[in-house]
Amino acid sequence: MQHDNTTIATKWFAAFNAHDLEQLLSLYHDDAQHYSPKLKIRQPETNGLVTGKAALRAWWQDSFDRLPTLQYEPTSFTANEDRVFMEYIRRVDGDTDMLVAEALEIRHGLIVASRVYHG
Repeated sequence: MQHDNTTIATKWFAAFNAHDLEQLLSLYHDDAQHYSPKLKIRQPETNGLVTGKAALRAWWQDSFDRLPTLQYEPTSFTANEDRVFMEYIRRVDGDTDMLVAEALEIRHGLIVASRVYHG
């Protein structure tokens, strides 16, 4: 199972860096939850947590629209049977690079929850 979860992480980065919203969303369960400190700042009413593909679509579409040069460079993956912990560098032209970690919880081959960590 570790290999499968690492494969999901690799597909996640490919879709995200291509800004391919449909491919990215295809990796998630319909009722997936996502927590991000950036979400908490930009949409305070969410308290940083959104649920469902419609909310994920809106969040990432806004990010891609606002940050057309946004890219993530993966630096490490650590996976077990139901999670993958990813570390990566967030790059946006004109911004300082940011080290980010994200945990994906995976069930039946789909991401059911994700949580972003950064300073």
